[in-house]
Amino acid sequence: MKMSDFEIFTSQLTKQNVLIVGDVMIDAYIWGGVDRISPEAPVPVVAETRRENRLGGAANVALNIRALGANPILCTVLGHDAKSHDFETMMANADMTAEGILTSETRITTVKYRIIGNKTQLLRVDKEITDPLSEEDEAKLIERISNLLETKNISAIVFQDYDKGCITPRIIAEVTAMANAKGVPTTVDPKHRNFLNFKSVTLFKPNLKELSEGLDMDSKSIGEKELRMAAERLHVSQNIDIVFVTLSDKGAFIADFRKDEPNTMMVPAHLRKISDVSGAGDTVISVATLCLSMGLPVETLLKYSNLAGGIVCETVGVVPIDRQRLFDEIQCVFGN
Repeated sequence: MKMSDFEIFTSQLTKQNVLIVGDVMIDAYIWGGVDRISPEAPVPVVAETRRENRLGGAANVALNIRALGANPILCTVLGHDAKSHDFETMMANADMTAEGILTSETRITTVKYRIIGNKTQLLRVDKEITDPLSEEDEAKLIERISNLLETKNISAIVFQDYDKGCITPRIIAEVTAMANAKGVPTTVDPKHRNFLNFKSVTLFKPNLKELSEGLDMDSKSIGEKELRMAAERLHVSQNIDIVFVTLSDKGAFIADFRKDEPNTMMVPAHLRKISDVSGAGDTVISVATLCLSMGLPVETLLKYSNLAGGIVCETVGVVPIDRQRLFDEIQCVFGN
């Protein structure tokens, strides 16, 4: 009896080894209550109740992959500083390997400090270096990725770009070439700096803002027709197989060029009480990558990823997907 897409998805998760290349950070939170305005300036006073550090950026993709039951291997460069020790401790506590992580004397570990008052984000302070990796660090990271591809049974590679400098044109080109030579699918969550440098990847997933900025389009006038044209443009100019665009409250669009006739599809967003969209893109690319590595139909990839992205938006702060809730909602919305 043929297995359903849902049965394949749930049964094959533990067999997927996903290599994640990209910018990582610590998401630091100060939580508290607000009941007055400061006498010093027209700003709220937050009475702190607790502090919390979370893995962010590409590390949140790794957390999503891990939460779903698959095996993430995070490849990145941290600063040689105290925060890198905090980061590696959190990795260990999340039961994730640090074998793909390097440290550099010329960089610092990125930290985003968020102040949350009455369950609302009031302010963010970033501590970071966004210059591209040095040639030495580039070479070391490429070598580490190459070794992992040779020694591990890698199911897919994610490029998770936050424009913090860890993903460079050289890393994109060399890692993509290695992946394609081994038949390993590659997925991309891009930002502006490297938008046009991703070539010959399997799946490219910008959001609407990233797409409009990357292709110099007016985001206010982009409908389904314009999305098809943009996807075709990316396919032709950058040899991309699948273009997947998230559209916030309007849902998501996908165009698959792997056959002679392109397959395009658009799905609406699921109605939810949105608390925080932070990290939703990390969840979407994680689910999409796993669906792709299992060979599931592009329609299934689109529906599952779109559903998962909406689920995490109901929680304040950057959080990975709840595996059981995703399974339950897939069955409730789409059946088996």
